[in-house]
Amino acid sequence: MQRFAFAGRTCVITGAAGGIGAALALDLARHHAVLVLVDRDADGLARVVDAARGLGAQAVSGEVVDLGDGGDRLDLAAAVEARHGGADLLVNNAGVALGGTFEQVSMADHDWLMAINLTAVVRTTKAFLPQLLARPGSHVVNMSSLFGLVAPPGQVAYATSKFAVRGFSEALRHELAGRGVGVTVVHPGGVRTNIAVNARLSGADGKLAEQTRKFNEKALTMPPEQAARLIVAAVRSRKPRLVISRAAKAGDLLARVTPGHYWDVIARLLGPHGL
Repeated sequence: MQRFAFAGRTCVITGAAGGIGAALALDLARHHAVLVLVDRDADGLARVVDAARGLGAQAVSGEVVDLGDGGDRLDLAAAVEARHGGADLLVNNAGVALGGTFEQVSMADHDWLMAINLTAVVRTTKAFLPQLLARPGSHVVNMSSLFGLVAPPGQVAYATSKFAVRGFSEALRHELAGRGVGVTVVHPGGVRTNIAVNARLSGADGKLAEQTRKFNEKALTMPPEQAARLIVAAVRSRKPRLVISRAAKAGDLLARVTPGHYWDVIARLLGPHGL
């Protein structure tokens, strides 16, 4: 496929009110894209929309949507088609985190996370797929995680969702090969966003909460703007897979080299007060 050119192309980004989503929106604004920004946080979304308008975007609109409400997102796709003729780039970035062991986590919290991290990705992609297929050279970005490469204790629900996003993305890429739609799956690790800081702790005790806080302070160091630049470059070059940060690349390598024992190695490196 030819390199993706952003100027004048309609880019839909979910989870755009903060973190990587907001950084992507502002980066693409500088590339003179047409932006449709989606988030449930109306105030945060409005701030990003205003900022993007001042950075050179050809057009910017915000859509306040709760991706965890079970909707099929056909209304969102129809609105984009009516306003812009269709989407050229869909970035499924929205996500939430949930701490606690599988034993501790309630099924209600588990289902809440899966609805946003997995089901919304599938349904949003399904809703926009006809538009993407009708606009050759279009692209899909799905946000997995370092925890879509390795699966730590205390993250059963989150890792399940992110491994599933990885599998969905890879299978979709293979189905769409030769049909003019590229797919990139992104595995960030150590990016400083609110998804980890604001993680819901389901049934977890104060000790786990404190360990999680300390780990986040130590591990989440990469600015989201840096991650956004890497994602933009990956889309431009049609890269099928992007692993962000040295920690994520190291985890990926360990999982390949010693798939049955990688966590033993990681746990020793993290020490007793690690994740």
